[in-house]
Amino acid sequence: MARSTNTQFAVAVHVLTYLADVTEGRTVSSEELSESTNVNAVYVRRVLGPLRDAGLVRSRPGIHGGWQLTVDAADIRLDRVWSLLQGTDRVLGRHEPAPTCAVGRTVQGSLDTLDRTVADAMTTELGRFTVRDVLRGLPTPKPSPQGE
Repeated sequence: MARSTNTQFAVAVHVLTYLADVTEGRTVSSEELSESTNVNAVYVRRVLGPLRDAGLVRSRPGIHGGWQLTVDAADIRLDRVWSLLQGTDRVLGRHEPAPTCAVGRTVQGSLDTLDRTVADAMTTELGRFTVRDVLRGLPTPKPSPQGE
């Protein structure tokens, strides 16, 4: 099964949850967040930039600088985090068919419709959860019955 290569949302949720859990108002360095997420500190800062611009976190430069939450974890809905990082980017992958292929033109229009449908459904589902919910542990979803 193919995996998404865009990890920004996952890293953002991890970092926001980490800040909500361990900081108690403490400023956390990018390096500490990097160790927790197992990604480069530059990547952590890149992911946190849009969240800072939206007012969810703040950063302080300098030797004792770092990151802090500015909003209660219960008020940070995951659909907002997704929108800040994903924007209007496509959810489903896409290819470019041969320009002369009539089937390809039809498929692309259908894929665009599916992409909007999937993106809307995902945003709706993410809107049901907050960073606090993640911190407390989400229940494992029940598998949906196949063939319905």
